[in-house]
Amino acid sequence: MVWDYALLSLASEFLVGLPLTNTVIPILLPTLYLWMADTFALRRGTWSISSGTKHGIELWRGLDIEEAIFFLLTNTLIVFGLVAFDHALAILNTFPERFRNHSGLPSPLLLVQALLLPKAQYDEERIAGLVKATALLSKKSRSFYLASGAFEGKLRIDLIRLYAFCRAADDLVDEAASAEEAKMWINRLKQFLHLAFEQKSSAAEIHDYVKEQFPGEIQQALLQLPTDYLPTQPLHDLLKGFEMDLLFTTSFPIATAEDLDLYGGRVAGTVADLCNYLILWHCSPNISGEQRSRIVNAGVQMGIALQYVNIARDIKVDADMGRVYLPGTWLKEKGLEAEDVIQNSSSPAIGGLRQRLLDHAFAKYELARGAIEELPPEARGPIRVAVESYMEIGRVLREPGYSVRAGKATVPLWRRVRVAWSALRQ
Repeated sequence: MVWDYALLSLASEFLVGLPLTNTVIPILLPTLYLWMADTFALRRGTWSISSGTKHGIELWRGLDIEEAIFFLLTNTLIVFGLVAFDHALAILNTFPERFRNHSGLPSPLLLVQALLLPKAQYDEERIAGLVKATALLSKKSRSFYLASGAFEGKLRIDLIRLYAFCRAADDLVDEAASAEEAKMWINRLKQFLHLAFEQKSSAAEIHDYVKEQFPGEIQQALLQLPTDYLPTQPLHDLLKGFEMDLLFTTSFPIATAEDLDLYGGRVAGTVADLCNYLILWHCSPNISGEQRSRIVNAGVQMGIALQYVNIARDIKVDADMGRVYLPGTWLKEKGLEAEDVIQNSSSPAIGGLRQRLLDHAFAKYELARGAIEELPPEARGPIRVAVESYMEIGRVLREPGYSVRAGKATVPLWRRVRVAWSALRQ
């Protein structure tokens, strides 16, 4: 009870703020199981409690109150301890600048120091930014949100911060009222990258620029980008991909399969490149240059494969926006033009081209998937979950007779969970 009280005191505010599903249920379920198991054992005479150590009070027939309280308190202590441990790790990972010597598994003393950190010293803007980024991820990409739960610690936080930046930048451009406004946002994003990477401006200068030039709802997504250890070129290439999207206002820029590859590399291969960079930076900083190149190149191809699945899924959604990502050469082979896709994106001919695009996606996927096994052990399972969850959308689209509803394919929750579980067990 003394330790129980100590743990509750250190993590009390965090503990009280958790939903009951995170505290009461983890205590009650194993407690009920142990109560039942103990009842059966006592009734069968497997073991017994000496009369001198009990008061003769039973919770129900066969279960002495001493046994019931023991199991309840033990499970409460375990859950409170886990909550306190998780809370301490969250503080260490969220505010690394306050614990600069922390790496690997923290010592008990460091955990206590984290729990004793005054709340007044928390960076509330960072916390709010992470909350927004996580909510954005869960709303915009169920597949990647599911996968993010398999990552741990600082790596998970940095990947969420990276996703938030990419999504915020994409939304700025996509939701612009005109091509001119979209170009303005791209130019401001370029200037932000210049300040953060090339010019190495102070945090105050970058903060002021973002506050002055960008809407309030996306400012934290920009400010929390881990610029200290990300390469700049993939981010600039990502903006080039956005510029390709703007070309749809005057033409259809995806004329050939090579154009599609270029586009996929810019808007998705770059993100895969950045993700792998974070994984290797956090988990294997001393990896050989040859292995790093293999992993990075395979990651870019896998990113393109996932983008192909995304395009195959969103043919109607994109057509409604006046965009056609199916290569013009493919359309000509079917006697079609981009305007035909916009007018009738659900025709059998377009369905055939969707399957052709998926064939290309799965071909790239098969070539690149082996490199996942070269990733650090702590990242292999989560990356498999991310990749397989997204490729499952492609498998759904390939099913005979499947029709895309409301413009998008949907993978049922039970199927997503099954895929994630299978990926983690490989």
